[in-house]
Amino acid sequence: MPRRVAIAMCILLGVMLVGAIGYQVIEGWGLLDSLYMTVITIATVGYREVTPLSDAGKVFTIALIFAGVGGIAYSLGAIIEFMVEGQLRTILEGRRMHKRISGLSGHHIVVGVGRVGSVVASSFAEEGVPFVVIDSCDECRQSAEEQGWLFVHGDATDESVLRDAGIERAKGLVTAVDTDADNLFVALTARSLNPSIYIVARSSSVISESKILRSGADRVLTPNVIGGRRMADMVMNPVVADYLDVVMHGDEIEFRLDSVRVGDASSLLGTTIRDARVRDRTGAYILAVRSAAGTLNPNPPSETVFTAGDELVVLGTRTQLSALEAML
Repeated sequence: MPRRVAIAMCILLGVMLVGAIGYQVIEGWGLLDSLYMTVITIATVGYREVTPLSDAGKVFTIALIFAGVGGIAYSLGAIIEFMVEGQLRTILEGRRMHKRISGLSGHHIVVGVGRVGSVVASSFAEEGVPFVVIDSCDECRQSAEEQGWLFVHGDATDESVLRDAGIERAKGLVTAVDTDADNLFVALTARSLNPSIYIVARSSSVISESKILRSGADRVLTPNVIGGRRMADMVMNPVVADYLDVVMHGDEIEFRLDSVRVGDASSLLGTTIRDARVRDRTGAYILAVRSAAGTLNPNPPSETVFTAGDELVVLGTRTQLSALEAML
């Protein structure tokens, strides 16, 4: 509640308290009669007094009328201003948010800002990736707005809500709501609205993974399974696990794992990895190659030929990766 509204409420309560005590002291009335007289006085309803007033009581009543009318006027003004400003602020913020989302293209959409979705959104924000958050939770909306995230309030299973988030122009979607049924329906709806969008869905059970995949998701992740595997890796191969954590998520070193695509006009088309001398020219390492047909080569030989549409999994600093992307 704004400070001015709180002050107005305190003024009204204060006037009522002073009035009730005043009548008790001056007229000797009981608490109920004093409170009743105070209310009808400051409300100016014109009812008769409980008993005829003394001269002191009349003077006190005159003062109470001025104080009560002034307090009510101030309180009504504060409350009306609060309601009008709140509605206007909501409308203006909604229009501003819609305008910003309308200008996005190639962005990502995060459905559900719970324990998983909030981590996804935070990761996007840290990397400077444009994204929009969808949730029907009012608290989530406030939290998202505080962090400066673009937010659409509503149920993502509704096509209109996904359209408000720019689903037709989006590059990827992560659906991480609480139930597998909702994640399945979100994936199905998103796929129907944007056939080319890349969809990653959360699943609470392994049994649901195949169903969500059939609904249109490209990848389905079960957090507890992934967490268990990571814990096992940390125990069996702690050095490898630590290295992957640093490369993928750490800030201690500048190296990053990323993927880059071989463009149709790349100067490397038709050349081999050996002849391209990517390591010598950019400093980046090529770890894997996914062909345009979808075949993944996790350890490509130096004789591998670059073709248009290949996706390269590479390791390097941001500068090195930018140089490689420019070549490709």
